[in-house]
Amino acid sequence: MTLRISVIGTGYLGATHAACMAELGYEVIGLDINAEKLQALSAGILPFHEPGLPELLRKHVDSGRLRFTDSFEDVAQHADIHFVTVGTPQRADSQSADMSYVDAAVDSLVANISGEALIVGKSTVPVGTARRLSERIEAASKPGSKISLAWNPEFLREGFAVKDTLTPDRLVYGIQDDTSLAKLREVYAPILALETPEVVTDLETSELVKVAANAFLATKISFINAFAEVTETVGGDIKTLADAIGHDARIGRKFLNAGVGFGGGCLPKDIRALQARVSELGLSQTMGFLDEMDQINLRRRDRVVSLASSILGKQLAGKRICVLGVTFKPDSDDVRDSPALDIAVRLYNSGAEVSVYDPEGNKNAAGRFPRLNYVGSWREAAKEADLVLLLTEWKEFRALDPQELGEVVSSRVLIDGRNVLDRPLWREQGWVMTGPGEKFDLPGD
Repeated sequence: MTLRISVIGTGYLGATHAACMAELGYEVIGLDINAEKLQALSAGILPFHEPGLPELLRKHVDSGRLRFTDSFEDVAQHADIHFVTVGTPQRADSQSADMSYVDAAVDSLVANISGEALIVGKSTVPVGTARRLSERIEAASKPGSKISLAWNPEFLREGFAVKDTLTPDRLVYGIQDDTSLAKLREVYAPILALETPEVVTDLETSELVKVAANAFLATKISFINAFAEVTETVGGDIKTLADAIGHDARIGRKFLNAGVGFGGGCLPKDIRALQARVSELGLSQTMGFLDEMDQINLRRRDRVVSLASSILGKQLAGKRICVLGVTFKPDSDDVRDSPALDIAVRLYNSGAEVSVYDPEGNKNAAGRFPRLNYVGSWREAAKEADLVLLLTEWKEFRALDPQELGEVVSSRVLIDGRNVLDRPLWREQGWVMTGPGEKFDLPGD
């Protein structure tokens, strides 16, 4: 019999998981309480940008393998395995994760399930959540029903979500019984057939894997940005430094790129939630280094604003600044906690006239900060600009021709916030430019 799967929550993670489960051949029902989102998804329309996912969504909505509902009763009757993919945003009153959506989803499922079912958490949660939910499920289950809980963390990268779901680096299951393991292996059988590594562990370890991975990634990014602060002061080449230490197999070169810092809806939030959780456990000193990482990350933004101010003669009022990219990374429309958007807003608040172009992020950025001048092309954004900032490394910006851009701007001055442009080539074309990790003195100083 074909497996019948539900996905509770159809945001970025949920919509991706639902479409990919349908691609594996299963009957899938996605649940959300947002009527506008359900209407769009049911019409095969993705409410956010993710390469490759719109095609997958339309394919399986059209095939009938994937449908959407707002009814927990419908979900409970349809499926035997329920993936919980709702958000765990940072609470307004602390750095802790808000678990109300996860709790509500599990409670609603349990209230509607009769018989045997497996609930699988995929949301990123504080360690101890799954154990607490297991006790909650046991206390609230209907007489005669048998509901198990497992945890199966996600490791999606925005821009690569479909690939990361269908061909992941590893599959991690936190389980409490062999039956749950058998069901998860049945779900992921097509992926396991590709010899995907499989990690079977307890609930607590499975919860910690995701936040540990994010913390380690943030540590690498923060480490090279800390050294960028040194080379900006004494001189040196941060890219060569990264190359040199990256040859060490114990370190590796990936994510050792100085820039404007990390952002997005997951990494900063998950790190802060981890700090909050270990403090609750009486281990506040254990993860103290994460706070310093956060500060290094924020100082990267300060550095760009300070550079812009120095280049433009300390007075930003009335200066025309072109900002290329406001999403936190390319191939995404996510502007949550985006260093690029934050820098653009700071420059605007200092009196500059800021024109912004991002291939996918303008709409979301305008929703958060509408007063910037959002335009439809790099050429329009750069028109008569006194300074150009490249803050998100979209392919379109990496491929810019220095002569073409130079014909549009008022001054050939550029801050390459991602260190992706060929500086000798651009300088040959008359550009004054700098970027993270470079000691910069204005010509004539």
